[in-house]
Amino acid sequence: MLTDHRAYATIPAADMTRAKAWYKDKLGLSPFREDETGAIYHVGAGTGFLLYPTPNAGKAPNTLMSFGSSDVVADVKDLKRHGVVFEEYDMPGLKTVDSIANMGIYHAAWFRDADGNILAIGDEPN
Repeated sequence: MLTDHRAYATIPAADMTRAKAWYKDKLGLSPFREDETGAIYHVGAGTGFLLYPTPNAGKAPNTLMSFGSSDVVADVKDLKRHGVVFEEYDMPGLKTVDSIANMGIYHAAWFRDADGNILAIGDEPN
């Protein structure tokens, strides 16, 4: 039914001004369009996400959005230079070394936005 439909993430923000500044300053992203429902961002390969105002921001304990990468190590280093702080994990099944988890053939790193929403960057699944 939905196999040919594009998908996009919806990311909550308690303070849209602060959130948009974080996405611009830390990730280099600017909204494509804004209206009362939020800010729409376009990123690679025709994908994107909606940043929308809500008091529920930062409450999800899981990853809300992942960015695909062809070089996770280089991207993590670049994001750190821009002030992104990465999560460090050491638990059964998930351990990060220098902020990056090795999960078989995939590598990933997690960070939080200005509202505490969990985002990730990792190898593009194939």
